[in-house]
Amino acid sequence: MAGSDEQAVRTRARLTALLADVSTGVLTAAGGRVAGVYLRSRTPGLLRLAVLTGLPGPLFRSWWRLHVGRPFPVADAYRLGVQVVLPNATETMRRYPQFAAGLPFPFGSVHVPVPGGTAPLGVLTVLHPAVADTVDDLLDRELLGRLAEGLGTELLGLADGDEDAIVWDGEPLCVRPPASRPARVAVGRFSCDPATSVVRADDRLHALLGLRPGEFAGTMTALADAVAPADAHRILAALRDTAAGKPPSAPLSLRARDGTPRLLDLWPADADRADRTGTAVHGVVFDPGTAASADGAADLLPEGVFCLDRLGLIVYANPAAARLTGRARERLLGQTLWEALPWLTGPPYDDHLRGALLSPEPVHFHARRPADDRDEPSEGDWLAVSVHPGTDLLTCVLVPASRMDAASGPAPGAGAGAPEDTVADARSMTPLYRPIALAIALTDAVTARQVSAVVMQELLPAFGGRRLAIYLLQDRHLYLAWETGFPQGFLAPFEGIGLDAHVPGVETLTTGRPLFFESMGQLAAAYPGLALDAQVGSRAFLPLIASGRPVGSCILGFDRERAFSTEERTVLTALAGLIAHAMERARRYDDEAALARGLQQALLPRRLSTHPRVETVGRYLPGTQGMDVGGDWYDVVEAGDGLALVIGDVQGHGVQAAATMGQLRSAVRAFALGDRPPDEVLSGTNHLLIDLDPGQFASCCYVRLDPATGRARVARAGHPPPLLRCPDGRTRLLDISGGVVLGVDPHARYPVTELWLEPDAILALYTDGLVERPGADIDDGIASLRLALAQAGTGAGRGGGRSLSGVADRLTATARHATDRPDDVALLLAARRPPPAPGR
Repeated sequence: MAGSDEQAVRTRARLTALLADVSTGVLTAAGGRVAGVYLRSRTPGLLRLAVLTGLPGPLFRSWWRLHVGRPFPVADAYRLGVQVVLPNATETMRRYPQFAAGLPFPFGSVHVPVPGGTAPLGVLTVLHPAVADTVDDLLDRELLGRLAEGLGTELLGLADGDEDAIVWDGEPLCVRPPASRPARVAVGRFSCDPATSVVRADDRLHALLGLRPGEFAGTMTALADAVAPADAHRILAALRDTAAGKPPSAPLSLRARDGTPRLLDLWPADADRADRTGTAVHGVVFDPGTAASADGAADLLPEGVFCLDRLGLIVYANPAAARLTGRARERLLGQTLWEALPWLTGPPYDDHLRGALLSPEPVHFHARRPADDRDEPSEGDWLAVSVHPGTDLLTCVLVPASRMDAASGPAPGAGAGAPEDTVADARSMTPLYRPIALAIALTDAVTARQVSAVVMQELLPAFGGRRLAIYLLQDRHLYLAWETGFPQGFLAPFEGIGLDAHVPGVETLTTGRPLFFESMGQLAAAYPGLALDAQVGSRAFLPLIASGRPVGSCILGFDRERAFSTEERTVLTALAGLIAHAMERARRYDDEAALARGLQQALLPRRLSTHPRVETVGRYLPGTQGMDVGGDWYDVVEAGDGLALVIGDVQGHGVQAAATMGQLRSAVRAFALGDRPPDEVLSGTNHLLIDLDPGQFASCCYVRLDPATGRARVARAGHPPPLLRCPDGRTRLLDISGGVVLGVDPHARYPVTELWLEPDAILALYTDGLVERPGADIDDGIASLRLALAQAGTGAGRGGGRSLSGVADRLTATARHATDRPDDVALLLAARRPPPAPGR
């Protein structure tokens, strides 16, 4: 077992190195800006981004996973096996509007399938600057094809017949692209002995100092004069201190005879001969070229300047940047932007950074630095931010904003008596949030709660809002679906209010007109007697109307008084329409989910078949995202004089998945009651699913157990292998041969593996929802489940040990408390009871 683990580790290391080499090689050979490789994952139909070169991974998390059925160029390249060429944003929008909406920047792309026998192994993707009509002049498509073919050959060789070795289920490997210009740093090395003053220098040092070997006297004094005559005394003192064990804490900054900068770094050579009066010294002399001068000049600028590499790492920051961001330079340098300045990330800032990385034009926006270095916005300072793109670096410039962003309140001095042009200037500093960005975020929200959360995360920050309430219409009354930021109890009087009430939340819906109040005084004057919270600020009431049908109303709250420009009112009204359609869709999902849950509960077994010698326990947990209901099931069926243990997982979620699950469960039960062999049970079920043609497939594991002897015969159809915990606590993943998932191949065969279940051993069958997590390898999830089973206690079902039901609760505890579980979970445990003692 250890040997196979070591082989897997070596294979994964070779795969990682191969992907990194190919992606950087593509950039060098094809002249692109960004390269990536998608590979197949263990989830059927799902591609994962395995490597990304030239872009920071966190900014592109939405594109880490991609289903082959989605209308995206990567999916088409994989599914159709052809190159997809998009020379510019116009062509991208025409052919792939969803992809263009997610990355609305002027760039082009080429997507090349990686061949691998009957189906592609993945897709090679290259992003490049936008061109007019074709990329043939910019990128050699034939070359890209050859590179993809070469990658496919290498991958197949690496797999050596096991394609699971070249699937990818984790986060992408982010690779720094090769620099577009070679470094201009010259380095020369030397060593010296302070006791004799003898210096030995390499040829590069001679060349760096402009000396021929015969011209160098080879002494410490000659070295100091040659490096920097004006600083010779400092060099000699540093050499003596280093020999005494006190090297300089940082390289010495010096000036050569012609005024160019030099750096001298020294360290003691501890291994030198002990008969010397002092320790020998090693050193290097650097000529940093113009970089040091440029950094020195930028250090003097009053504006804050810092630079990011293509992976988002801060590689330079001047003192003004440290002062304006409230971070010491040592806390900026070498850190990613997300670690050092988290308040400069997230919506809408990530969108600006994506624009700078993917297009040649600079971007400008405003950001609020939290006061007192806190992570939550408070009375912090506003900064005007400009990001200038470059081939290797992004240069970010920070300037204190002279006025506060109008989205969060009036500028200082721009109150009621401020000139109109001052208020307009402050308002113009706010980049209006694109409706398309909210639309994209709403596409993944399928419940009313998820829609509300997206509005809170995407809409409020863009306009400086801090409070949100969404009411939905039901039986001519409005009921609160979501709220955040309002004082406790403030919204209670409006719960269940009728459409005849004289309140703004009702009137905006019945009239279809949004209502904007720049102050709470305006709101109180328009609706006398309305209970208002004591806070000052502004309010916007938006009607939620979808296709002419009233859905509800939305309230946005702002902590400061503010004006709403015509453009802002138009955008907010449009966004209200998007929210209404998303809420309407969410209602249908909720109704379907309720129906699916009822169907699921009706189809799952109310009780499991029992046997005096076998104890079984099952658990089912619905997913906490999306439709909430999937096609997982488990069952225990009497099969002759034994028991059949069954677990399965139908692809997808919702009513269709639950209905297909019910059909499969009935088919398996029928075959099991006839005591058919495991391979015949799965073959028969496979043919049934193909004949039904629901457009879905399913995985299944079937175990036929003899309670008297413990003999178990197992067949598996694309399902995770069972775990076995022996009575002594040893736990292992069973090596069970398997066939393809059900519903795909009518000629599929399902081999049978035989094993023995000792008394007090525990057999664990589970679905992938229990062991699979987004961004993590499924093998790691299985290893964690195996460890939990090993620690679950001994003697299941006997006094002094953990009961089998307790073991099931322990194994599902983490999943039970997860709030972001995308899939449902099924678990079935079985344990043989020991034979009764003689005489009983």
